Amino acid sequence: MTATTRITTPFTAESTAAGVVAGVDLTGRRVIVTGAASGIGIETARALAGAGAEVTLAVRDLAAGERTAGDIVATTGNEQVRVARLDLADRASVAEFAASWDGPLHILVNNAGMMASPEMRTPEGWEMQFATNHLGHFALTTGLHRALAAAGGARVVSVSSSAHLRSPVVFEDIHFREREYEPWSAYGQSKTANVLMAVEATRLWADDGITANALMPGGIRTNLQRYVSDEELERLRAQRGAAGVSWKTPEQGAATSVLLAASPLLEGVGGRYFEDCNEAEPNQPGTRRGVAPWALDPEAATLLWQVSTEALVS
Repeated sequence: MTATTRITTPFTAESTAAGVVAGVDLTGRRVIVTGAASGIGIETARALAGAGAEVTLAVRDLAAGERTAGDIVATTGNEQVRVARLDLADRASVAEFAASWDGPLHILVNNAGMMASPEMRTPEGWEMQFATNHLGHFALTTGLHRALAAAGGARVVSVSSSAHLRSPVVFEDIHFREREYEPWSAYGQSKTANVLMAVEATRLWADDGITANALMPGGIRTNLQRYVSDEELERLRAQRGAAGVSWKTPEQGAATSVLLAASPLLEGVGGRYFEDCNEAEPNQPGTRRGVAPWALDPEAATLLWQVSTEALVS
């Protein structure tokens, strides 16, 4: 398959997570889904468990994770659903999670995130959205590299957003130390970083058989929007409606994640950005669809990997 061939599938914006994985047997595959106790994380984990995978729910709230695990076991009949604590904004928590993982890892779904929060910082002084959405997942993914390589043909899935169109990674001031903090710009930058990480992971780890792709799940009303007012959500909904994009159910929102995680149609495909279960076209200015050129820029991807690595060892 050439680099210029756009990946298309029979699936659409209306497809569900269960629908895209129907007929796929994941028996013997081991999966981690971050943020799996709410929103599309639950439905991503449910669909993969329903296909027979052993699924670990990586969550901050263990009680919520246990409730979710019980629900998934009850609805799928698959008892191989585990729960482990992971706080992406806490370097020690991420390191502990990665160190405790034993054996191969076939699928890593970097799903957890926070959106448009007030200005907050980690103890290191990092802007919280970038720290959680990107740096935490970067530390997790690189910390699990050996397990991914051991699996043979492992896949990494990065849940990004159309909000990546709002901002490239501003390398001169990633953490808003000089510029005025703006919640949506910070969110957009972190979502661009999710795509760039998939681009660089695919390049660096090709010899290990690891591929990574990013995606826009669609507009779904979940706990992700806890910092966003109802008025702001309605404004965004009106924008999306004008662009022909409507709200999805969580089952539909999880479909593209599950497609990238498990579908044979994505075998060997990496470093790309998907929406509505198909590879996205380049963004057209003035629209909220497609992928921005800065999100697939290989030089920016390499620089982000370097900057992220240096941050985590400092």
